[in-house]
Amino acid sequence: MPDPQFFVVAGLAVLVGALVQSCVGLGQGMVAAPVLIVVEPSLMPGGLLVANASMAMLTVTTDWRHVDWRGLGWALPARVVGSVGGAWVVAVLEPTVLGAAVGVMVLLAVAASLWGDVRVGIRPGTLVTAGTLSGVTGTATTIGGPPMALLYQHEPASRVRATLGAYFFIGTVLSLVVLAGAGELTVPQVQSGLLLFPCVLAGFALGRPTRRRFGTDGLRTPLLAVVSLSGILLLGRALL
Repeated sequence: MPDPQFFVVAGLAVLVGALVQSCVGLGQGMVAAPVLIVVEPSLMPGGLLVANASMAMLTVTTDWRHVDWRGLGWALPARVVGSVGGAWVVAVLEPTVLGAAVGVMVLLAVAASLWGDVRVGIRPGTLVTAGTLSGVTGTATTIGGPPMALLYQHEPASRVRATLGAYFFIGTVLSLVVLAGAGELTVPQVQSGLLLFPCVLAGFALGRPTRRRFGTDGLRTPLLAVVSLSGILLLGRALL
């Protein structure tokens, strides 16, 4: 098991990430992943996936009434297909190159969304596309939230958070099952993820008073900001 210093540093990163995700609907993995990779890479990705699953579970438990289950019915099967495609892409393409390409696409999508207020309808075709892209990018780069977040950006805040939470929870559990089946999910990873749960709970609780201030329009700006940061992070990984 890692030393106590790891849990102080990783716990703070997870707490901040959980606070961001509690308010906006995504962000815990984006905030915490770079920290965990530096301080204890042997616990990635399983340790963070366990913590991410607990954060998504908290969101679904409190906001399940607002989940767009019909939309998830289209997006989640596509995510499974995209995850297989992402694993194949990793085998034939450098992850940093793919990350840079995804980062550019994310930033272009944000720019298009802001320029002229471009709006993409939530339909079976767009849900399948977003789910597939999310599966590819999530498997290859550990950042899979932006495609779904961009699709739901104009929805009410409660619907965005709840739907993304359910999407992340089911998708993360599937990822853990795949890792376990491949022998890549270790006991220390699971233990560290469970030990980080109090930090997840604290971040989730701290975010609840703040998120009540976001309405439909109020959530879009921070949501796009977090998505843009994910694109910049992917580009930064490629350049370093």
